[in-house]
Amino acid sequence: MNNTLDDIKPAESGGLASFFKFNQHGTTARTEIIAGFTTFLTMVYIVFVNPQILGAAQMDTKVVFVTTCLIAGVGSIAMGLVANLPVALAPAMGLNAFFAFVVVGAIGVSWQVGMGAIFWGAVGLFLLTLFRIRYWMIANIPISLRIGITSGIGLFIAMMGLKNAGVIVANKDTLVAIGDLSSHGVLLGVLGFFIIAVLSSRQFHAAVLVSIVITSLCGLFFGDVHFTGIYSTPPSVMSVMGQVDLSGALSLDLAGIIFSFMLINLFDSSGTLIGVTDKAGLIDSEGKFPNMNKALYVDSLSSVAGAFIGTSSVTAYIESTSGVAVGGRTGLTAVVVGALFLLVMFFSPLAEMVPGYATAGALIFVGVLMTASLARVDWNDFTESVPTFITTVMMPFSFSITEGIALGFMSYCVMKVFTGRWRELNLCVVVVALLFALKIAFID
Repeated sequence: MNNTLDDIKPAESGGLASFFKFNQHGTTARTEIIAGFTTFLTMVYIVFVNPQILGAAQMDTKVVFVTTCLIAGVGSIAMGLVANLPVALAPAMGLNAFFAFVVVGAIGVSWQVGMGAIFWGAVGLFLLTLFRIRYWMIANIPISLRIGITSGIGLFIAMMGLKNAGVIVANKDTLVAIGDLSSHGVLLGVLGFFIIAVLSSRQFHAAVLVSIVITSLCGLFFGDVHFTGIYSTPPSVMSVMGQVDLSGALSLDLAGIIFSFMLINLFDSSGTLIGVTDKAGLIDSEGKFPNMNKALYVDSLSSVAGAFIGTSSVTAYIESTSGVAVGGRTGLTAVVVGALFLLVMFFSPLAEMVPGYATAGALIFVGVLMTASLARVDWNDFTESVPTFITTVMMPFSFSITEGIALGFMSYCVMKVFTGRWRELNLCVVVVALLFALKIAFID
């Protein structure tokens, strides 16, 4: 086992040990609690970043802070209790940016309708899980397209981080240009990124949190941050729950957006669940992990609940591997993470103090992590690499994740057909490509 604690664990008995199967997994309550704290420290940055991103869509950042903590807490606890896996859930990075900057910002729909689109995408994901279509899609969509989607979202997020830090600015002649690199906001944003990069390279689990704290403290010196307290009673989420427009989102014009939310969440969450459980040594010879169906149900229903209370799509977090690395093997790890998120809900003034440039470094570094998978592409096989490239670059260049996915699937079919390798196409890829082609021809 990959465990930094004692290799030989004492047998434990009792209700907790029996429920989470400590002896079967060779772990203890102490190990699981430490793992929970470790995972929490690596992903708590989401409570600072998500409100700022959704705030760009004119949502109440105080309420978004609460809903982020609430869904991360409840979703993680549900994953621990129902599926007994050391996997934490929270609003997905990438999909939150897609919602705020593209669906609301560029396309111009209201955040209420946009949140409705997230809801229906999550319902679609649940139905795919219920009828076992989700497994079929995961198995049949080529790895090159999956890598392209992940990497494209990574570049999109990085671009938003560079923009928030002021590193890049709009330019009427060259589209984008370098910002004022002498500005303290730009310098602190860049500093935050390198703090994360250096600490992460040294295997420091709370690198993102440390970066946000340091750059925010620097903001106090420049007068960008004002201390308003530490503790406060969480505001009611009813102001958001009552405004999510479910009927308004059921528009043919938003069909591609709903499909994109569903498809991205499908790959993101499924891939993370497999990655974390593999790291924990829970994957069997058939590539399955314990309570797989239960985990997928919890994952998809968490997204439904998240949209209903007013936050972006929920997914399993790859940061869960940090808890696995210190011995987390059961659902108690996820329960501890969830409990800590619920506790953080009462410290919203701290989140309000964080300036935009303090979270910019985190966005840029997420882009680094998400584009790392490009190394797995066979760049010598142009029928695979060209669709990957098109998917990746068209997301930031078209400022649309949906269009990037659409062009990726269609280019994959074009390359396979016109190089005589059409037999490598499968029904799933062809159907998705045709649906996107029809959308472009008759809806856009």
